[in-house]
Amino acid sequence: MMKKIRLKIAGVTSNQSRAGSYAVVLKEAGGKRRLPIVIGGIEAQAIAMVLEKIKPSRPMTHDLFRNFALKFKVNIQEVIINKFSEGVYYAWLVCEHNGNIIKVDSRSSDAIALALRVPCPIYTYENVMKDNSFVLEEDKTETKTTRQPEPTDILDENDFTGYSLDELKNLLKEAVLQEEYEKASLIRDEIKRRTEEKS
Repeated sequence: MMKKIRLKIAGVTSNQSRAGSYAVVLKEAGGKRRLPIVIGGIEAQAIAMVLEKIKPSRPMTHDLFRNFALKFKVNIQEVIINKFSEGVYYAWLVCEHNGNIIKVDSRSSDAIALALRVPCPIYTYENVMKDNSFVLEEDKTETKTTRQPEPTDILDENDFTGYSLDELKNLLKEAVLQEEYEKASLIRDEIKRRTEEKS
């Protein structure tokens, strides 16, 4: 049996090499290796919403899938990014239903978005990690240039630095009501940054 590597989400960032696409960066639990996976804008938003703790007014697609699984007693136990072929990552949802273990084929981006919502652990195999990851070099003298990507990096085309804190809170409420979750994520990041500056 191939060795499984536990993964955590380091963040979501815009993908400089492909316009209109993003990357979710997974980090090895207890290690320095990072596994970047190119994903679409919708999936980036679905992942960033959970990371930013933004709750939609109605269930989004991945929320619906989770609710459906819960209703019919399908236990999503884990996600495994099981292979990389011709530039594409493949994943399984490992599910349990009535004592039976079932592997469901999934896009890796959808599997990650679901794993955050269930929640359940995310794994990959050692051979996938070995062939496709990079090692994060930590340099304490250059902390400003080696920061981890933030979920709101995908939203850097907007700038809310000119608003007051009260204005930002009102804008956040409005963005959530209008289901503009990318905008809401950026506003929340600006509020968080200012709050941390005051503390």
